[in-house]
Amino acid sequence: MISGAPNAEWSSDGQTASLILTGEWTTATLDSAGWPRATPPDVAGRAVHIDFGQITNLDSNAALILHRWISQIESAASSVELGAVPAFYTQMVDAYTLTHETDLTPPAGHWTDGLADIGRRTIDAARATIHLISFQGQVTVALLHALARPKQLRVRSIVHHMQAAGVSALPIVGLLSFLLGVVTAYQGADQLARFGAEIFTVNVVGVGVLREMGALITAIVVAGRSASAFAAQIGTMKINEEIDAMRVIGLDPVMVLVVPRVLALGLMFPFMVVFADALGILGGAIMATLALDISFGQFLRQFQAEVPIYHFWVGMAKAPLFAMAIASIGCLQGLMVGQDAASVGIRTTAAVVQAIFFVIVIDAAMSIFVSILGV
Repeated sequence: MISGAPNAEWSSDGQTASLILTGEWTTATLDSAGWPRATPPDVAGRAVHIDFGQITNLDSNAALILHRWISQIESAASSVELGAVPAFYTQMVDAYTLTHETDLTPPAGHWTDGLADIGRRTIDAARATIHLISFQGQVTVALLHALARPKQLRVRSIVHHMQAAGVSALPIVGLLSFLLGVVTAYQGADQLARFGAEIFTVNVVGVGVLREMGALITAIVVAGRSASAFAAQIGTMKINEEIDAMRVIGLDPVMVLVVPRVLALGLMFPFMVVFADALGILGGAIMATLALDISFGQFLRQFQAEVPIYHFWVGMAKAPLFAMAIASIGCLQGLMVGQDAASVGIRTTAAVVQAIFFVIVIDAAMSIFVSILGV
C-alpha cells in the first residue's frame, strides 16, 4: 500500500459494523488509490460506526467524496454513527448541504414587490440625476476658470474634438435633416391638400425644422456619436490608469479631459444646427417642388413672408444646452468606468441613453418655457 494512502478498514461485531478511516484523504491520494469505492454489501440493515480519528490530512474534495460515500452507507445501514469527526469535514458538509440540498425555490411574488422595484428605480434615477447635476456644476466651474485663464486651455485638443465631434458628424446630420424635411413636407402636404392649403406646407416645414427638428435631430445624432465616443475614450484611459497618473503628476482630469470636449462641442453645435436647418428646409423645398408643384421661388417667398426669424433663434437657444448635456454625460460616464473591460460597454451604452433622454427633457422644458413666454 502506498504510504499515507487513504484506507478504510471494516470490522464486524454481531449487528454492528465498524469502519476506521486512516491515512491522507486528499485529491492526489484519492486518485492514486482509486477512490471512491463501493459500499460493502454486508452493512445492509446493520448499525455502522465510522471513526475519523486516524485521518492525518483532509481536503475539501476528499471531504465531499467521503460525504457521498457515507450517504450511500446510510441508505443501506439501519443507522450510522460518526466518531472523531474533524471540524473541517463538518463545515464542508454543511456548506454542501446548504448549496445543493436546500430548497432554493424563490418565494411567491407579492403585489408590493412591483412597488418596491419602482421605488428602487426611482431612487437610483434621482441619485443619478443629482450626480449629473453635481458634475455639471464642477464642469461649469472648471470651464469658467479655464476661460478666465486662456493659457490653460489645450487648443490642440479642442480643435481635435471639434473636428471629430463636429465636422465628422456633418454628413450624417445633413442627410438625416434633409430626409426629415422631405418627410415633413410630404406629411404636411398630404393633410393640407384636403383643405386646398398646400402652400402652407412651407410654414409647416419652416417652423418645424427651425424651431424643433433641426436642433433635435442634431442632438440625437451627436448623442449617439460623441457621448459614446467620450465615454469609451475616457473609460479606456481609466482602465489603463492614465487618469490616476494625471492626478499623481498634479493634473486635473476635468480640466484636461472634460473641458476641451465640452468647449469643442459647444463651439461646433450651433454651426451643426444651422447646417441641419438649411438641409431640412432644402429637403422640404425639393419635396414641395416635386409633389405640390410649388416652385423654388414660391417656396422662398412664402418662407420669408410667413416664417418669422424668432423660430430660428428658439431652435438656436437649445444648442448650447444640448451640447453641454451631451458632452458632460459622455465624460461623466467615462469617469465612472470600473476596472474591467465590460464596464466600458455598459457605461458607453448608459452615456447614449442618458444623453438622448436629457436632450428630450431639455427640449420639452424649453418648449414649455417659450410657450409660456408667448414666443
